[in-house]
Amino acid sequence: MSHYILTAVNSNFKIIFLLYYTIKELTKKRGLLMIPVVKVDNLVKRYKDFLAVDHFKLTVNEGEILGLLGPNGSGKTTTINCILSLLKYDKGTIEIFGKKMTPDSYDIKRQIGIVNQNVAVLDTLTVYENIDYFCGLYINDKKLRKQYVNEAIEFVGLNDFKKFYPKKLSGGLLRRLNIACGIAHKPKLIIFDEPTVAVDPQSRNNILEGIIELNKKGSTIIYTSHYMEEIEQICTRIVIMDKGKNLANGTADELKKLIKNNETIYIDVLNLNKEHINNIKQMNHIYSVTYDDKQLIVKCSGGTHNLIHLLNYFQENNIAFGIIHSEFPTLNDVFLELTGKELRD
Repeated sequence: MSHYILTAVNSNFKIIFLLYYTIKELTKKRGLLMIPVVKVDNLVKRYKDFLAVDHFKLTVNEGEILGLLGPNGSGKTTTINCILSLLKYDKGTIEIFGKKMTPDSYDIKRQIGIVNQNVAVLDTLTVYENIDYFCGLYINDKKLRKQYVNEAIEFVGLNDFKKFYPKKLSGGLLRRLNIACGIAHKPKLIIFDEPTVAVDPQSRNNILEGIIELNKKGSTIIYTSHYMEEIEQICTRIVIMDKGKNLANGTADELKKLIKNNETIYIDVLNLNKEHINNIKQMNHIYSVTYDDKQLIVKCSGGTHNLIHLLNYFQENNIAFGIIHSEFPTLNDVFLELTGKELRD
């Protein structure tokens, strides 16, 4: 009798385990299960009297491309260096892969790749030798390392430059080499710190496309930049940072909903009297109307057909107009409303 009970219990346990595992994998694939890869809580970093990081909080979930957006001097790089235990900090806790991060956490560091804005390669080594050297810091097996190095070279498109020395490479190719050195060991977490500074548009696009591909292959990405276009293009979630603080976080659309303005309409109009201006001010979703130098500027806080309503009004009142264009809020607008300054000030 006890044998049958034990068998039934074991069978039930297997069913429960299989159900749990299946649900876990499905929710993970659909982005419903948030597994923290990086968790920063109440981080404080001072340089004497200067507060560089001010009680900063950050969670990076598995599979994300997390964009850390802020102007130069906002504390992005300092935060990254604290996360990597390259800097001592005054207060707070940092966990990576569920473990406390310390300068001696070599098991964690083996799973991290870092690509800095300053190219860090050895001028005395060729492209192949550079990637092999940096990969060798993590991978001891020579056969496996050779495979990883060749895959990294293929990934960044440097097959024709294996024997070139860094000084013979263009700026864009040098950036690709820098990336290959940082990712060759196939890290689970990759941190890109301003990787496209002073890079031509074509090389920048190649870098951004490469980051998206790395993410598709399973790497979690932290991407720091003061270029809002890049952040909006590739990041699944964004943290806006200034003066060492986490001001806001969410998707690009979620962040834009934090501000009042959701559309600005510009229309060239030769003659617009005060009565027309007042009538426009009374329209739904319009909260600001200015008319200066024969240009009408209308700001809207909602609605999806504001431009159509304006054009209908012009037609009904026989108002002649010229050039029209409409702008939707950018991350710079969000930053401006949150801080009172432009992102690149």
